[in-house]
Amino acid sequence: IFNSLSLVMSTNRLFLSFYFSVSSREAESFKEQGNTYYIKKDYSEAFNYYSKAIDMCPKNASYYGNRAATLMMLSRHREALEDSQQAVRLDDTFMKGHLREGKCHLSLGNAMAASRCFHRVLELEPDNSQAQQEVKNADSVLEYEKMAEIGFEKHDFRMVVFCMDRALESASACHRFKVLKAECLAMLGRYPEAQSVASDILRMDSTNGDALYVRGLCLYYEDCIDKAVQFFVQALRMAPDHEKARLACRNAKALKAKKEDGNKAFKDGNYDAAYELYSEALTIDPNNIKTNAKLFCNRGTVGSKLKKIDQAIEDCTNAVKLDETYIKAYLRRAQCYMDKEEYDEAVRDYEKVYQTEKTKEHKHLLKNAQLELKKSKRKDYYKVLGVDKNATEDEIKKAYRKRALMHHPDRHSSASAEIQKEEEKKFKEVGEAFTVLSDPKKKSRYDSGHDLEDDTGNMGDFDANNIFKAFFGGGQGYSFEANQSSGPGHFFFQFG
Repeated sequence: IFNSLSLVMSTNRLFLSFYFSVSSREAESFKEQGNTYYIKKDYSEAFNYYSKAIDMCPKNASYYGNRAATLMMLSRHREALEDSQQAVRLDDTFMKGHLREGKCHLSLGNAMAASRCFHRVLELEPDNSQAQQEVKNADSVLEYEKMAEIGFEKHDFRMVVFCMDRALESASACHRFKVLKAECLAMLGRYPEAQSVASDILRMDSTNGDALYVRGLCLYYEDCIDKAVQFFVQALRMAPDHEKARLACRNAKALKAKKEDGNKAFKDGNYDAAYELYSEALTIDPNNIKTNAKLFCNRGTVGSKLKKIDQAIEDCTNAVKLDETYIKAYLRRAQCYMDKEEYDEAVRDYEKVYQTEKTKEHKHLLKNAQLELKKSKRKDYYKVLGVDKNATEDEIKKAYRKRALMHHPDRHSSASAEIQKEEEKKFKEVGEAFTVLSDPKKKSRYDSGHDLEDDTGNMGDFDANNIFKAFFGGGQGYSFEANQSSGPGHFFFQFG
């Protein structure tokens, strides 16, 4: 019986030895075929053959190492990391396994773990130049991480983007770095770039809460608040503790509610309430540039309704500072400048609008402002007479009577030479003004902005005294006499 058992065991050992020998040869064959496909850059086929080799010999470290290299070429870094780790578990002296594990860690953004792996390689092979370079790369990534953290705290988002770009040169598969870059691009208003980065991540990992948050953030900052809230809610489903998504969702809802309340108050004609609601909305999130630009413009519109013209101009200015392409804010500010008769500024704004959108309406507004500017540079005969631009014929006559008597040279005959000269000038201007505004044709041309030189000759040569005489009765005599009882400087007009 003992001899029979020994024979059976010996036979089994021979069988197992034969089996493992055959399996080993077959595994080596699969490995060689995998190598051939790897050289041809057919990484998918190489992966299949390395997997077959592992199935035949699951304790061979080099097979895991080779498959890890293939997975790295396929950008499947997490799977490659697992194979690399299995390789060094099977053989801690497997230098290539440690090197590949380090590269996977670095690609995934874990620079400290990568550095430990590269140092292990240097323990095994002190002169390994590749490991020496990879240690430097890992150190650089760590340094860029620190710089980015400081930059984010200081809201220096351009610095963060720069640091993440440099770090991603070594950590190309790090979603954390990509999300941070995308978030900062959004904060800089570079929404298409931020959306692109976030979308790339979501194509690989549709449950990535950070990427969903960034997509929502871009929509939120582009004033697509309803869509933004959907992404924030989805991000919170994937990551219930995502505080940034929670805060952004709360701000988005609050901002939408305040803005809508302000719009309703404005439509209802409750301008004071609308002004307050827009002011409250502006305090919710200073980083939401596009929505805040609209809020400033809306408040500027309310301000103009409340006759707060200077405040309205300031609000519109804040709006275009936030969004230089915001046509509505330029138009609102230009109208405010027109109301203040600050035509130079109005023309500049209308020119900006017309250069951006060459519509008939904008062309008309620009031409009107240019006309008013031209008119403003002439003598304002309405101001000279002290009447409104819609004054009636009788109002113009009464105004002339009052101003002509006030500034007549005879009335100031006892004043200093300087005062006499000034009053004579004003007397002449009053005559000019009356000559134009009392003549319907001249008044019409003057109101239309046309030059009057062709109609009147040289206005500077006409005799204001003749106008005065004609108005006060032609050849009748008149004189200014001092009223002794009323003290010096008081006169009355007396017809002869």
